[in-house]
Amino acid sequence: MLQDFSVQEIVQITSATVINGGMNGRFSQVSTDSRTIHQPSETLFIALKGAKFDGHQFIQQLVNQGVKGFLVRHGEEVPTGISEDIYLFAVNDTHQALQQLAAFQRALFQKPLIAITGSNGKTIVKEWLGQLLGAHYAVAKSPKSYNSQVGVPLSIFGIKPYHQVAVMEAGISKKGEMSRLQSMLRPDIGIFTTIGTAHEEGFDSQAQKLQEKASLFAESKFLIYRKEHAAIASYLEQVMAHERLIAWSDYPGTDYTLSVKKESNSSKIILLKPDMSMFTFSVPFTDEASLENIRHAIVAGLVLGLQAGQIQQELTHLRPVEMRLTLKAGIRDCLLIDDTYNNDLAGLRLALDFMAAQRQKRRRIVILSDLLQVGNPSLVYEEVGRLLDFYQIDLFIAIGKEIQAVRSSWAGKMLTHTNTEDFLQALPSVEFQNDLILVSGARAFAFETIIARLQQRVHGTVLEINLNALTHNYNFYKTLLKPSTKVMVMVKAFAYGGGAVEIANHLEQLRADYLAVAYSDEGIMLREAGIRLPIMVLNPVQESFGQLLAFNLEPVVYSPQFMRDLGLFCRHQQASIRIHLDLDTGMNRLGFKKEDLPQLIAMIQEFQELTIASVYTHLVGTDEDVHDDFSRMQLILFQAMAEEIAHSTGTQPFRHALNSGGIIRFPDYQFDMVRLGIGLYGVEVNGRYDTSLKSISSLKTTISQIKSIAPDESVGYGRKGILPKGGKIATIAIGYADGYDRRFSNGVGFVLIHGKKAPVVGNVCMDMCMVDVTDIDAQEGDEVIIYGPDISLKALANAIGTIPYELLTNISTRVKRVYYLD
Repeated sequence: MLQDFSVQEIVQITSATVINGGMNGRFSQVSTDSRTIHQPSETLFIALKGAKFDGHQFIQQLVNQGVKGFLVRHGEEVPTGISEDIYLFAVNDTHQALQQLAAFQRALFQKPLIAITGSNGKTIVKEWLGQLLGAHYAVAKSPKSYNSQVGVPLSIFGIKPYHQVAVMEAGISKKGEMSRLQSMLRPDIGIFTTIGTAHEEGFDSQAQKLQEKASLFAESKFLIYRKEHAAIASYLEQVMAHERLIAWSDYPGTDYTLSVKKESNSSKIILLKPDMSMFTFSVPFTDEASLENIRHAIVAGLVLGLQAGQIQQELTHLRPVEMRLTLKAGIRDCLLIDDTYNNDLAGLRLALDFMAAQRQKRRRIVILSDLLQVGNPSLVYEEVGRLLDFYQIDLFIAIGKEIQAVRSSWAGKMLTHTNTEDFLQALPSVEFQNDLILVSGARAFAFETIIARLQQRVHGTVLEINLNALTHNYNFYKTLLKPSTKVMVMVKAFAYGGGAVEIANHLEQLRADYLAVAYSDEGIMLREAGIRLPIMVLNPVQESFGQLLAFNLEPVVYSPQFMRDLGLFCRHQQASIRIHLDLDTGMNRLGFKKEDLPQLIAMIQEFQELTIASVYTHLVGTDEDVHDDFSRMQLILFQAMAEEIAHSTGTQPFRHALNSGGIIRFPDYQFDMVRLGIGLYGVEVNGRYDTSLKSISSLKTTISQIKSIAPDESVGYGRKGILPKGGKIATIAIGYADGYDRRFSNGVGFVLIHGKKAPVVGNVCMDMCMVDVTDIDAQEGDEVIIYGPDISLKALANAIGTIPYELLTNISTRVKRVYYLD
């Protein structure tokens, strides 16, 4: 922050009542997340409360961790008997208090603050503008997409005294929200990107949404916008003074003309400035969205005083935003966190949080370069040392001259190198083995070369998992549930092909209540990786009884004989175990039927070693209307069977029946818990909320070779592939051994190359297949999209007569998984 908060200031700013503690405390940190506090004695924790969360629940835990300050809501239950050195402040609205404290900090910042809003492009414009400015100024930026009612104040708290410019983004989803963001940000310069259909449901009309977004710039000295966005231009030019508006366009007649000339893999942007001087920029992309976003950033750079030549120097090294923070397989069983495009403290904290979420028992190593343009290096590197200590880093590898100052604030094991080349030469002597390695550095240090050396060598096919999309889907389903309803997440079958350990780690961060796996081996893998959530095992076998006890796994019990065997085993071991009862209400697979209940109840009473954690049933058809009546019959039967068990045994186990489809279709039958499966991974089987979910995975490969084919030639095994008029085929590096189904052969399937469909030619082979690129300007090495946000898994599954589950779970383990936060 720019300045510590005193007790008196907190009271004055928020109108708080001090209900515990004196008046002499000071706080240098503000947090709303109990999991990421690294200076507890200096932290003010603000207990936010929403429909699905309540920060007040974590106060006692944080007191035990040494947190000294808490801002709570009047009337909420707080721990009693806490010591006098703990400060408790009570306010009417903790969200409002958070924003009031942020507004106070913003008022202390007397340097330029740029705020960006719009329906699309906010984060990319912010990141690119930050890159353009970063070589010349110490820049504070919103972390990731922190643009909400909570994200904006947290971003403001990230501004330090040494920062010379701040770049923030602001996003809203309904009317009335922007005024609160404006009162905090009060931007000196604004950028209005686009107006589209996102969050349309939160406004009476698009015109109202435009007015709401534009209100962010009520006090701005300058506002940048694109003239071609007619609705934005028309409104701004009516309500704002002309001298405050800075318009740019592809065509002459505005403040800045930025016309585009596209080339094969890059573009030229020809700038005509108000003084009629010209300059030509070169940028490494040709798509319309990127060209618009970078032109916003260029104009903002010019307004802030950068010369065109200085901007071009940074454009030469422009980084793709989507390459931020990825988890990759490394050499010798290591895991790599690739944050090679980050170079600020806020980003480092996020990367270390991500590292801490990986529960595997591995040595934790951080490779970090100098932090450039930081203004006050001694303070910054002192903070780096504190972070390394808080996150319990085992080995710190410092690359650069300034970063070695960390030695003064951190006493752990440290290796130093003056530059990247020096480290690469010494790399063979560093014994990396089964480590978790964070690689984070400034662009000038070219840390991508370190990643290239440490990354596991695999073929070019990769499954990318977007953890932000997974979070979005999880939160979407949470909005459909009652606050008291718990969530069990299915991570069986390698988390539907996505990687069980990594996804389970992320679900722990999201505070899921339970995990479910198919077999005990899957649960053991999660336990050995450090996963602590309760784990239900759907298909246990007698041979795994000892493992269930040893690894604290909770088996499903589905038959009298299995229950007796497990009960006798636990009695012999003088142990108890939590179990889940499978009640068969119509699936006719595993489970106790209604006529089995007397025997089941007698066994529950006989085997006190077995604690009933839950009872549940499987619905047979939550993805089709035709089965609704049968499903309701199942639910009513399940409810009666569960009540009979509870009444006869004097127990109250959790009840759960709904899967992803059932959550949508039968909201009145949530019981105590639901089981979230395919929906988490981006597939809504009912088709009612397709647009509300995000695809979490993208399967990609590359073109190995391109050949010209004559009309009389054939392609592939069995001579099945024919191009009647001849053309070009590309051989791509994926086959049925990777999980690309052979039923996609002979034109049934297609892939995307440069956004264009390329149908499969001939039979899919074991390790490769061929596609028609006759009408596509493709090159060897180009990226190929098998499926992802632009290719529906449901459509692909329908094309070959299967279900999305099969396509997801068939992806081979030889396909590299990469996890990223965007």
